[in-house]
Amino acid sequence: MTLKDFKFYKLGLDTDIKPFKCSDEDLNGFLVDDAKNYFKELLASTYIIEDIHLQKTVAYFSLLNDSISFNADTMAKSTWNRINRKIPNGKRRGHYPALKIGRLAVGEDYAGQGLGSDILEFIKYMIVNDKRYGCRFLTLDAYQNAVPFYEKCGFKLLSSTDEDDPTRSMYYDLKNFD
Repeated sequence: MTLKDFKFYKLGLDTDIKPFKCSDEDLNGFLVDDAKNYFKELLASTYIIEDIHLQKTVAYFSLLNDSISFNADTMAKSTWNRINRKIPNGKRRGHYPALKIGRLAVGEDYAGQGLGSDILEFIKYMIVNDKRYGCRFLTLDAYQNAVPFYEKCGFKLLSSTDEDDPTRSMYYDLKNFD
C-alpha cells in the first residue's frame, strides 16, 4: 500500500473531514477541532489522505513555517556547529529557513504499513523539487515514543535539554535528500 492508492488534498474551510482515528487523542482532536482554524488564521496548512472507497481519512499532516537558530539555552554548541558546517562559509547565518511538520498522523487501520515514511518522503520531495521558496531544513516536535521512527527517517535531535519533555525537537537537512 502506498500514497498512490489514496486521494490526497489540501484541507479548506469547506472540507468535509471524513472519520479518522489514530492511537493519539491529541492528533485525533487536532484534525477535527483545530485544523480549519489553523488554516483560517494562516498558521498551518493541513493535507489529508483519504480512502475514497471506504470514505475515511487514512492520514494527515500539517505544515507551517519555522526556522532553526542557535540558542545557547536550548541547543548544544556542537549541534549548532554540525548544522553550520554544512552551510558554505559565505552563507552562514544565525538562523536558517525551515518548514515544520506540525502534525503527522496515520490512522490505526493503516499504521505499520509504511505510510508515515511515505508521507515524510513526499514532503521532502515536494520541498526540494518544488523550489517555490527557500527552505533548508524540516523540523518537528516528536512525541517521545515517535523519536525512533523519525530517527529511522533521517531526522536528528536538535537539543538534549528536552530529554524529559513530552516532545523532542528534531530536524532534517534537506540537502541530504536525493
